[in-house]
Amino acid sequence: MREAVFCFVLVVSSIGTNLCNGNNQMYKDKFEVGIFTCSNTAKMNYRFLKPITVDTNEKYPLVLFLHGAGERGADNEKQLNLGVWKYACEDMQTRYPCFVIAPQCPQECKWVDVDWEADWHIMPKNPSKYMKAVLELVDNMTTKYPVDKQRIYVTGISMGGFGAWDMLQRRPKFFAAAVPLCGGGDVNYAPNIKDVPIWAFHNKGDDSVKSKRSRDMVKAIKRAGGHPIYTEYSVNNHNCWDAAYNDQDMYKWMFSQFRELD
Repeated sequence: MREAVFCFVLVVSSIGTNLCNGNNQMYKDKFEVGIFTCSNTAKMNYRFLKPITVDTNEKYPLVLFLHGAGERGADNEKQLNLGVWKYACEDMQTRYPCFVIAPQCPQECKWVDVDWEADWHIMPKNPSKYMKAVLELVDNMTTKYPVDKQRIYVTGISMGGFGAWDMLQRRPKFFAAAVPLCGGGDVNYAPNIKDVPIWAFHNKGDDSVKSKRSRDMVKAIKRAGGHPIYTEYSVNNHNCWDAAYNDQDMYKWMFSQFRELD
């Protein structure tokens, strides 16, 4: 597996260059609507984006996006509000043709059943009801479509950042790379995920999820011998996703990562 170079970056501003032009609604409309029924009978809404052109003789990367708490619900649209719609832009799909899965968690549930405001948490023994549904959905899609299993990526915001860390910990040999934003994981699992290329983002003055959560994960992985990248913006709010998802270097890095198949 390719290694990412460890670094800690403190960025003064969260302003980025917009990668897409036009109304984001027109991009969101390119995501197909779906409902997935998990083996535990949970029904989960999701949206699915395909490359502009799908050649059945080719394999394409798959990006799994996990939204935050504010995008929970039953409308099967809010999960596209923050950043993931950018994958539908022509310039993005021209540079990085890929499949994208964006599931939606119901209002009363979480991707990971932990306290987001705590300084640390122990990973629950079993995945949450809807995390289990996400795992099954991803497995279903990788079988149904020409997905390159060497290039499956996970990213998530806030509640979804916790979800991205949780998925890595449960499947350390499944993802080619991870981009968790303003979330946190269980530092005890750092040795298990030390070989996964990770680029984490957080705001220094995050008022919802402490930046300590990302810092602690990055430090633990480094102590275990890993080489994560960490970008911390000098901003006093929760929103690090606008800057992170406008960072062209992040996409270039993520799509360059490959996982060695067993």
